[in-house]
Amino acid sequence: MAHQSTSLDDLDRKILSALVANARTSFVEIGHDIGLSPAAVKRRVDRMREAEIITGFTTLVRPSVLGWRTEAYVEVYCDSAAPPRRLAEVARTYPEVVAAMTVTGDADALLHIRAADIEHFEEVLERIRAESFVQRTNSVIVLSHLLPGSPEAASTEPSADVSAALTGGASAGPADGPSAMPSDTASPRPSGSAPAGPS
Repeated sequence: MAHQSTSLDDLDRKILSALVANARTSFVEIGHDIGLSPAAVKRRVDRMREAEIITGFTTLVRPSVLGWRTEAYVEVYCDSAAPPRRLAEVARTYPEVVAAMTVTGDADALLHIRAADIEHFEEVLERIRAESFVQRTNSVIVLSHLLPGSPEAASTEPSADVSAALTGGASAGPADGPSAMPSDTASPRPSGSAPAGPS
């Protein structure tokens, strides 16, 4: 669906604020707080969903509960023949890639990766580096989240393929330290610090 141009009034913004704070807030509760009937709140929410202002609802989970104990940001440097569409196709083939974006600076793309452990992360990294258009990568391992309540600090449930891999004997322990890091140019950096490279 194409994005529609929709203006938001103060009531729309109050509804969005309530849903961002807690997506399970009922239309009755929202309506009581902002002076609308539940039916009026629902109509506004439906309109914002149709206009793709609200793009979905999800559940955020502590990653370690799902087996994700290693997290990294990976800069990807490509040859000139790799369009963003091709990068997106590749990113979608790896369930461990939870976010991917093109960036300014020397790197062509930035990938946010979650894995069971350093060995799992290195396996994913090697598969990405084997793509024909990838020239090199630069990895930054996340040590801790400075804003633990942010969406980046949480995770959605892994796919069935990854769940199977996690229950197939992969170690769920934390990284052993710098000596266990992948062979591109990985260096530990606390989350919240900007990855090296993009400006």
